[in-house]
Order: sequence, then C-alpha cells, then structure tokens
Amino acid sequence: MVDFKIEVVVLPVSDVDRSKDFYKRIGFREDVDYTGPGGFRVVHLTPPGSAASVIIGSGVTDAAPGSERGVHLVVDDVVAARAELVAAGVAVSEVFHDAGGVFHHAGTAERVPGPHPARQSYGSFASFADPDGNTFVLQEITARRPGRISHVVYRSAAELEQALREAAVAHGEYERELGHHDEDWPSWYAAHMARAAGLGA
Repeated sequence: MVDFKIEVVVLPVSDVDRSKDFYKRIGFREDVDYTGPGGFRVVHLTPPGSAASVIIGSGVTDAAPGSERGVHLVVDDVVAARAELVAAGVAVSEVFHDAGGVFHHAGTAERVPGPHPARQSYGSFASFADPDGNTFVLQEITARRPGRISHVVYRSAAELEQALREAAVAHGEYERELGHHDEDWPSWYAAHMARAAGLGA
C-alpha cells in the first residue's frame, strides 16, 4: 500500500507576521517565507523534532482565523514542555488527564488536574492557543503501542549511538545465555531495536 503521511497542517491566521513571531518564539523552525502576486504568502514552520509542519499565510486557506482545534504536539515530558512554553510567555493550561476516556474530551470537559496517575503513555495533556485562538494540545507519549509506528528516525547521532550501546549490552546478555557467539547478530540487533522503539517486531 502507498504510504499516506500527514505532512502539513494549514493554520488560519489574521496577521501572518504576528503568528510567525509566535511560532518562532516557541521553537518552530522557519523553513520558507514566500511572497507571491496579489498578496499571496506562504510561511512554512516545523516544530522541533517533528516530521510534520504547519503553514500559515495569506490566501492559503479560506477557514476563519483561529478556527483550527486540537492539533496535537507529542512530547516525552508534558510537564517540562509546558514549562518551556510558559517561559516563552505562552498561556498554557495546567497539565491534565481525562476522567476515564482513552482520549481527552472536547474543550475542557472531563479534565482532571495533574498528569495521568500512573503517568501512562498517551494519557497526560496540556493545551494552549496561538494569537488567533488556534488551539494545540500537548500529549505525553513515552512508549508507543506495538504496530503504531512502522519506522524509526533517530534525532541525532548521539541518540542512535545510545540505542546501539543499549542493544550491545542486551545482546551480550543474550550471548551469555546462548553460550556461544551469535553469528546472526545483525538480525538480533534489528529486532531488539525495533521492539525498543515500539515497532512490535
């Protein structure tokens, strides 16, 4: 099957420069700022660590400014992420979890203060809005469910090195149990690293 990857979310804004300044202030990287005839403008911005981006501009959407709801930004520590946004001058909700659903309810319904009691992956949230009122939700994900992702992208050479070192330690234990050198160690490494990343291999 052909891959269908979410690449861009177009956000409706009323003041492109104001919005661009806001997103850059919270760490989004400016990739493109293109101006064309008739006031057409495209500003492409990417959140830190994200494979998907947002586009703001003039003439890029006919949606009402501020009408986007619930774009989710995945973080591995919602408390730390919230603190970073607050330090950047953003009004952010307190961290919350849902009263019982597998996903948070619309708006502020069923919000319970504080992170998920067990700090369960997918279960802790915080929300904020851009200057127009487009709303975002921070969602803490620390472990992916098996099969949820089909590939792994390491964010840096250091992160890849750490994953390899952890695999080496685990493989050493495996060889001790095996009682001899594992000739097929590349396959073992691949399966181990896939499981560690939540691929369900």
